[in-house]
Amino acid sequence: MISADYYARLEQGRIAGASASVLDAIGDALRLTSDQRDYLFTLAKKTAGRPRRTAVEIIRPQTQLLLDNLVDTPAIALGRCLDVLAWNALAASVFTDFGKIPVHERNFVRMLFLHDDVRGRYQDWQSMARTCTAFFRMSVVERPDDPRLTEVVGELAVRDQDFRKWWAGRDVDYQTFGTKSLKHPAAGQFLLDWQLLRSPREDGQTVMVMTAPAESPRTLDVLRFLASWADSVTSTRVTRGGSFSVDGFSGSG
Repeated sequence: MISADYYARLEQGRIAGASASVLDAIGDALRLTSDQRDYLFTLAKKTAGRPRRTAVEIIRPQTQLLLDNLVDTPAIALGRCLDVLAWNALAASVFTDFGKIPVHERNFVRMLFLHDDVRGRYQDWQSMARTCTAFFRMSVVERPDDPRLTEVVGELAVRDQDFRKWWAGRDVDYQTFGTKSLKHPAAGQFLLDWQLLRSPREDGQTVMVMTAPAESPRTLDVLRFLASWADSVTSTRVTRGGSFSVDGFSGSG
């Protein structure tokens, strides 16, 4: 039983000897939020010893609204283990309908290796796959005991020999931007700049934003076509056929 006086002294920063496990138990008892728990450990000068917890990841409504407002820009919100947590309509048009993929399989690195649509989008797949593998190892360094990371790495090591070989190489590369050549069955080949915008909070979440390079005006036409193409495919499912032409591209539903 912890007395009210103990709580008062803790709040005043006068308890430096409390163990991390005791502080974590107090946080559980008081049902503290992540920020409140951080504050508690800071008061007790135990930030270095705080146990890592695997929390359920959620996307704030404001983040989803941000993604949806990026009309000509594919964007994906990624979790601490690069799980795809949210996306906008254009990202689904460029890659795949993420909503149809089971949640436990909806990991960007996993899909890059094991999902035919996502893997097939990259003209230079090996370069992108190696970049993601090296970036993924950084996540493991930050969260070595995260069971989700263990699950994804274990599955890929068993199912893909390239991942197994590159993972064994222990390359680490925190690459957060670049340019990649993509190909889409309805729009052909195009370039996309990409960058990762990391959340200022310590939740490990990032938003991957993909934009048309300034030197590639065709890419913007492709992205606008893909946005219209997705709408056209949806509408033509009702009539079981039809054709459309947008910005010089044509296709059939």
